Amino acid sequence: MLRLRGHHLICLNFFSGEGYDDIFIENLKDVLERAETENVEICDEADEICEKCPYLKDYKCQFDEHADEEIKEMDDTALNLLAIRKNSIVCWDKIKGNMPEIFPQWFRKYCIECDWKKACEKNHYYQRLRNKSI
Repeated sequence: MLRLRGHHLICLNFFSGEGYDDIFIENLKDVLERAETENVEICDEADEICEKCPYLKDYKCQFDEHADEEIKEMDDTALNLLAIRKNSIVCWDKIKGNMPEIFPQWFRKYCIECDWKKACEKNHYYQRLRNKSI
């Protein structure tokens, strides 16, 4: 079973083939493919995407001094918006089905200043949702 943390439930929808390095990108492709066929267990810690991130050290994000705390806050917000609880098991279709409804709030709170914004902007689904949110 696939394990994902809160903000990855939203952000993975906008994967455009970019990432930190080839290992990270291939893992993202694999996770997205698995999400389409496997149930997803919701966790509140480093997940299967984080495992291949070059900034993961001692199970915490070391991207910058406050990254781990900021990510946990993003995870909580994502789970609240999606009405999903930690440790629950969901299907990817349920998550995708909620995206149009929750995206405007997510976009205003996180996407505008996100380091990944340029990568997400290449994704057609992101573009469609963003245009409805502006």
